[in-house]
Amino acid sequence: MPLKKYIRDIQDFPKPGIGFKDITPLLSNPIARQETLELLLSTLKDKQINKVIGVESRGFFFGILLAEALNVGFIPVRKPKKLPYETISATYDLEYGTDTLEIHIDAIQKGDRVLIHDDVLATGGTAKAVCELVERLGGEIVQCNFLMELTFLHGRDKLGDNEIFAAMTY
Repeated sequence: MPLKKYIRDIQDFPKPGIGFKDITPLLSNPIARQETLELLLSTLKDKQINKVIGVESRGFFFGILLAEALNVGFIPVRKPKKLPYETISATYDLEYGTDTLEIHIDAIQKGDRVLIHDDVLATGGTAKAVCELVERLGGEIVQCNFLMELTFLHGRDKLGDNEIFAAMTY
């Protein structure tokens, strides 16, 4: 099934000059959603992952499904002041400004093998910030996993030697 047909392009969102990749058509189709999940799981066999991070907010959709399929813990990484317990944070640049992400200080234990999932790898700022949070807490990044990669923005260049997988590329 060609999954890209379930991604809708929205011009000038969230601000002028940005081309937004809308995943809601993919989420609303159970066959496309299941095929996407299977594709995201296909590179994870024998990786011994014990935590999956989903990045706010669109990384939550498949992040929780990946954690469920792998039978491992799920960790939400959120924007400031959305998590109720003590957190650490990382501030980063994105293609249209700056932002900050937070994680609970007890979400990852030293030696945890972590899969990071988000919807899009664009400039790499978000993923790099999440990688920094995982490493600060003593986790080992097994893979950075995305629905889509916008290759023309060269985001993977910011992720060093981390293994990267994207179900779709543009």
